[in-house]
Amino acid sequence: MRFNEEKYINLILYILFRCSNKPNLGKTVLCTVMYFIDFNYYERYNRFLTKETYIKSKRGIKPKHFRKITEDLISKKQLFMRKEPYYNRTIHKYYPTVIPTQKFSPDELMVINSCIERLTDSNASTITKYAWQDKPLSKAGMNDEIDYEDVFLRANE
Repeated sequence: MRFNEEKYINLILYILFRCSNKPNLGKTVLCTVMYFIDFNYYERYNRFLTKETYIKSKRGIKPKHFRKITEDLISKKQLFMRKEPYYNRTIHKYYPTVIPTQKFSPDELMVINSCIERLTDSNASTITKYAWQDKPLSKAGMNDEIDYEDVFLRANE
């Protein structure tokens, strides 16, 4: 399976539609939530949701297609980004300008909603620390792709 751009776009818009009112939901939190959605879905169903490539970086998790996709959505006026103060930092907040078309199966929605409910109240520091403890991320080398197969190491913790 190749990267599923349509599902990826729908996932971004769905998360933002549900959570854009949360003051902590900047780029770091959004990208980390997307990582957990993709990897938890793969762990549970042994199938890819978006098949996004996630890279381990010094700041946490960097989705390969995120920048291009969000820039495209902004240029199409389906999304806008604004830098906003959040305590002593500035975060990149994204706001959907369209209602997402919900093209998710019940299984997909179960994982997506579970991750949204569990993780989107975290700030960037907290969610990044949490993610660093996740086996796939901790096993990956710096600036390397995070291997989906490593989700199966979680059970051995």
